[in-house]
Amino acid sequence: MPTLVANTIKPTSGDTVTFSDCNVSIGGTLTYEDVTNVDSVGIVTARSGIKVLSGVVTAMAGAAVTYYGDGSNLTGVQSGVKNFVASGAIDNGAAVILNTDGTVGIVTLTTSDTPEAGTPVFYDSPNSLYYNAVAYDSTNDKVVIAYADNSNSLKGKAIVGTVSGSSISFGTAVEFESGATDYPRVTFVGSGKVVIAYRDDDNNAYGTAVVGTVSGTSISFGTPVVFESAIINDSSITYDSTNDRVVITYKDQGNNNYGTAIVGTVSGTSISFGTAVVFESAASTTTSAVFDTTNDKVVIAYQDAINSEYGTAIVGTVSGTSISFGTAAVFESATTTVVQAAYVGSGKVVIAYRDYGNSDYGTAVVGTVSGTSISYGTPVVFNSANSTFITVSYDSTNDKVVISYRDWGNSSYGTSILGTVSGTSISFGTPVVFESDTIGYTSSAYDPDNGKTVIVYRSSSKGTAVVLSSTSSATNLTAENYIGIAGEAIANAATGKVTVLGGVNSGQSGLTTAKKYYVGQTGILTTTADTPSVVAGTSISDTKILVR
Repeated sequence: MPTLVANTIKPTSGDTVTFSDCNVSIGGTLTYEDVTNVDSVGIVTARSGIKVLSGVVTAMAGAAVTYYGDGSNLTGVQSGVKNFVASGAIDNGAAVILNTDGTVGIVTLTTSDTPEAGTPVFYDSPNSLYYNAVAYDSTNDKVVIAYADNSNSLKGKAIVGTVSGSSISFGTAVEFESGATDYPRVTFVGSGKVVIAYRDDDNNAYGTAVVGTVSGTSISFGTPVVFESAIINDSSITYDSTNDRVVITYKDQGNNNYGTAIVGTVSGTSISFGTAVVFESAASTTTSAVFDTTNDKVVIAYQDAINSEYGTAIVGTVSGTSISFGTAAVFESATTTVVQAAYVGSGKVVIAYRDYGNSDYGTAVVGTVSGTSISYGTPVVFNSANSTFITVSYDSTNDKVVISYRDWGNSSYGTSILGTVSGTSISFGTPVVFESDTIGYTSSAYDPDNGKTVIVYRSSSKGTAVVLSSTSSATNLTAENYIGIAGEAIANAATGKVTVLGGVNSGQSGLTTAKKYYVGQTGILTTTADTPSVVAGTSISDTKILVR
């Protein structure tokens, strides 16, 4: 077999060397550079290393280069990676979305201080109600609503609710009083128990109380006990957690409508009372009692009828089965109605009310407890319209005061607004409508386990509940705009690599192999689907994910 041995092969003329009627076999490496045309009819087969030092050019623009075999030994060939311009800095391994202008950015969740309400739910449909009140049971992570069933001779009933996300579901209503009931008020007293205070209209309208025990989504009751053998009105109830005592306040019609308080002691499923104490020797309307856990004091806000119906508050101290009081202090020098209070931490209370001296506007003021006295900041209007059926609760998670009310300036719709306390002042955000219907008989309680406020009220004559979030949020992630995961850190306005469908991203850590991962609302990869449900890919190791 003839052999050609040469260091260099050059044509005798022109620029082409032609091998005719023979096969060219190269045992080593064929190296070429700056070659403009390599023509082949059929397939060029190389047994080993053909090195191309610069670009492979296909015969036609857009034509594909085809590799035969499974390609498992190909190196240096990128697949599943695209280059994009970043809008904002992007970290390596971050989930990215495609913007409408063709750039890419990170997934973000934006929050605001505007409250967000869920869908209202009838809790005892189709029955109608009169009064209702709500308390949060931290032992069972439930809310308990006490109400007068207007469809059933105003019998006293209670029902247990469970908050889940922005919704609430209920068990079956249970009677705590077979007679007509007015002014039901409820407070949690620990160990899965609540105390309901009410006026028993079938027993001479006497002040009465009963202990309820929550179990699952149901509640059972002990025997009702009379705490005032006279007609009562405008009652309120709170729990002194330091002394493990219940304090009930009310207007005692049997004693000139004087503002009165009494201390109760719970034992098992029963309750006993000490001697009633007058805190205001005048008619006292719309009393609202709260417990200050910082100072171990009870604060009672009310309308003082003998003093021009001014808004007034007084500080009480529980000792054993009795309560004593400091000196009352006026917070509003005008006729004040619909007085409601909430303890907001750090020895402060917020009192919300309708200010008859200022066009019935909804108004609030911060009170600071010191010893047995209370002082106030400047009242602030939260609704420049007639505001009734006011209720106040405190969102301890977000440090917000939640005031809910009927807004006569907006078709009597149910409305909530958030307040922020700073020192002795309070400021307000933007109100939100939680019920596009006329509401009444409101009450509210904060559920810290779920970070939600539960508002109960009458709407369309029915007992209704709605779950309110103190913050609203929105993500820029949709079901369609997720494009992949950043393959490297990309600076704002720079071009960088993104691992797209079918590609493997190695910028992860802590993944569980062979798990489906989703993109969360904040861009975090998680094994639980969020809203919207967007699949990020499947993990193939603790640091790598196959983008899907």
